Amino acid sequence: MILDTNALSAWWKSDPEILGVLRGLPRICVPVPALAEFRFGVLQSTKREAMQMLVSKALTSTQILTIDDGTTHHYANLRLELKKSGTPIPMNDLWIAAIARQHRLPILSRDIHFDLVENLKRISW
Repeated sequence: MILDTNALSAWWKSDPEILGVLRGLPRICVPVPALAEFRFGVLQSTKREAMQMLVSKALTSTQILTIDDGTTHHYANLRLELKKSGTPIPMNDLWIAAIARQHRLPILSRDIHFDLVENLKRISW
């Protein structure tokens, strides 16, 4: 499963519902754009030090999914599909969706615009 930025935030806050979803998953993946957004939030936080420790700890039990040439093909196709349907989504979420489709993994997110993406499953909590 891929965690979107809002899922990372909920995990950091130890939200019991998200912890229930994450418990027992064989693989938790964090796409680079979500990690970058989360790190941006960390830099602005008054709890910066605690959040940086969480990121370090969380990264030991997750797989970071990077952007590669294969991702760019998924991104281009997905962006064109959404443009043709008149339903664009935010740029970082477009990259997250492309990574999810590339790896055939669902996204854990509260952002309903992921529901506009064909062949992509969004799970909420």
